[in-house]
Amino acid sequence: MKGRFRFTNLNPFSMNHCTSGFIAWLFGVTGPFLIILQSAAQGQLQPEATSSWVFAVYATGGALTIMLSVLYKQPIAVAFSIPGAVLVGTSLSNHPFNVVIGAYVLTGLLILLLGMVGLVEKLMKSIPLPIMMGMVSGVLLPFGSNVVTSLKDAPLLNGLTLLTFLVLSYFTRWAKRIPPILGAIAVSAVWLIFFGGSPAGEIVFRIAKPHVYSPAFDWSTVGELVIPLAMTVIAVQNAQGIGVLRGDGYEPPVNAMTRWSGIGSLANALMGAHSACIAGPMTAILTDEKNGPKEHRYLGAIVMGALWVLFGLLAPMAVLLTDSIPASLIKLLGGLAMIGVLVNSLQMSFSAGHKLGALFAFMITLSDITLFRIGAPFWGLAGGIVFSFILEKQDWRKINIKAVVTK
Repeated sequence: MKGRFRFTNLNPFSMNHCTSGFIAWLFGVTGPFLIILQSAAQGQLQPEATSSWVFAVYATGGALTIMLSVLYKQPIAVAFSIPGAVLVGTSLSNHPFNVVIGAYVLTGLLILLLGMVGLVEKLMKSIPLPIMMGMVSGVLLPFGSNVVTSLKDAPLLNGLTLLTFLVLSYFTRWAKRIPPILGAIAVSAVWLIFFGGSPAGEIVFRIAKPHVYSPAFDWSTVGELVIPLAMTVIAVQNAQGIGVLRGDGYEPPVNAMTRWSGIGSLANALMGAHSACIAGPMTAILTDEKNGPKEHRYLGAIVMGALWVLFGLLAPMAVLLTDSIPASLIKLLGGLAMIGVLVNSLQMSFSAGHKLGALFAFMITLSDITLFRIGAPFWGLAGGIVFSFILEKQDWRKINIKAVVTK
């Protein structure tokens, strides 16, 4: 096959997979990475503890991404809980590091237990897809709007990047050979090299040295962290990833994803890091239809996973590399990568039944409300179900009729 080579005998590996994997990686190692650094600084952690934290979440997430994507032939991106990282920063400033680690361990065990008993899969299957996709649309819309807002922060760099994307998208012959998002990345990279003041000369090569910590347990810390952390993993982060995969026609292995989130959380905990989870936005980037046939999109996840492991290994060098890329450019590239997914999720939210439930799920998620330290996606999903159950009784009756017929 011209222009391609074979990753295995059965699955063609193309430039689109490299591009989607790189964008998903870039998205995950910028803003989310900075949140970890902020939380570590808030907790006044030593540099070696911060380095171990960064290594754990990226190396564990990358390894699990590769394993699950190969095993299930789906683009399953494993990362870490972003709202969990924010929550942990407050706890680290009020509790000793070892008792916070104890809370991490119990959180991992709780998630693992829920995955083993199968409750999460039953719950996810009972939620109508339009409501699920309404929540996902609310999560993704701000990333899409970043395409517009990023232009005011760096008009020349981001304007040139966007123009490159549009030109390559318009000329379909070019787009088949050079993915528009890859061309946009190349142009922005050239700009940064010549005009961005890259700190490449200041970077010193260092490999991360993860530490293994002994947990301690304190009931006040457990009460403050365990349930909120578990909720951010299962009902916020994993729910996004599951919704994206379902919306793209996959049948995600919900119980396995939950179990491995628990196992990954336990591995992270021993190295001083918080919970692992399925990454919704990164999964959305990987599942875009521009990345080729559905059955081969998991190859992009393998690329992302490998880059994440490498990033974890080079954690001490990561700060300078991240600082060299403007945040607005990352927002622009992430938004461009998610355009197709956002269109599909909005269409699936409002093209079938449960439209009001999907609308309320969308609006509540978009409000970014936080209650009891649980983020808006969970409340969007819960609110969408409640409003739909009250206002759309007929749609729920149809579900019950179908269930009886299938039995």
